[in-house]
Amino acid sequence: MNRQPMFTPQQLLSFVAVCETTSFTRAADRVHLSQSTVSQQVRRLEEMVGKALLERSSHQVQITEEGEKLLGYARRIIALNGEAHDVLSDKWRDGVLRLGVPEDFAAPTAGLLAAFSRQHPHLRLDVMSGMHVELRRAWQREELDIMLIKQPYGERPLAARPEPLLWLDSAAYPCFEQTPVPLVLFPQQGLYREEMCQTLDAMDRSWRIGYSSASLVALAAASAQGLGLTLLPASCRLPEHRVLGREQGLPEIDIFELALFCRHPEENLQYQLAQALVDFGQLSWQ
Repeated sequence: MNRQPMFTPQQLLSFVAVCETTSFTRAADRVHLSQSTVSQQVRRLEEMVGKALLERSSHQVQITEEGEKLLGYARRIIALNGEAHDVLSDKWRDGVLRLGVPEDFAAPTAGLLAAFSRQHPHLRLDVMSGMHVELRRAWQREELDIMLIKQPYGERPLAARPEPLLWLDSAAYPCFEQTPVPLVLFPQQGLYREEMCQTLDAMDRSWRIGYSSASLVALAAASAQGLGLTLLPASCRLPEHRVLGREQGLPEIDIFELALFCRHPEENLQYQLAQALVDFGQLSWQ
């Protein structure tokens, strides 16, 4: 039996409301309770954890460091409570589809997903975007039903197309001629990183990391502004870039693809969304 005191949803709702409005009066209006009731619920939370969650004065309410810790958990608990209600009330009677996409596909696929959602109003879409390694781990943990991912050729996907890469440098502030060559790349285990470093090593060119980010958009912008040489998909090329290649001794890198995986393509909704993504990404069925 759990002997720890249990937070109630109403206590957490009141606490979150006070944190977000910085006022017990406005929080009470939001949760439709009296100010004294909201104050009592927050005080009860503080008694349960044995720590002050809010600093009160006659003019304002500020969250403490311990309050910041609880706030994240409170929001998650409230969200899970709502999710459980929706599932059990049959709001999402068509279930949930969990999709993983590269960071640079999150915004472009929003219209496609909105149209798909309108066609299936009782289906919930959970979308994860991130780096290749994050998507791959989520897929291996069976946390995704469909995955659109950039990867080296290897495991055969349901559909795919080649992902051409370009060596990109700043046109206004070129970096390739510098010694050592500054590089703009993903963090460790990120795509294209090993290919860049190995290429420069084979050319006997010294290099250093000039800029690192998990964001593809940030990498493209950083290289365009002169923070370093980078290797990115051709779609990331900006007007401020200059493209390097064989003239500079840099080889073509053609070992990557945009690949789609589907856990249960025999299921109708998964197949429909997979087909929509295949059309959007101009992929070919394998």
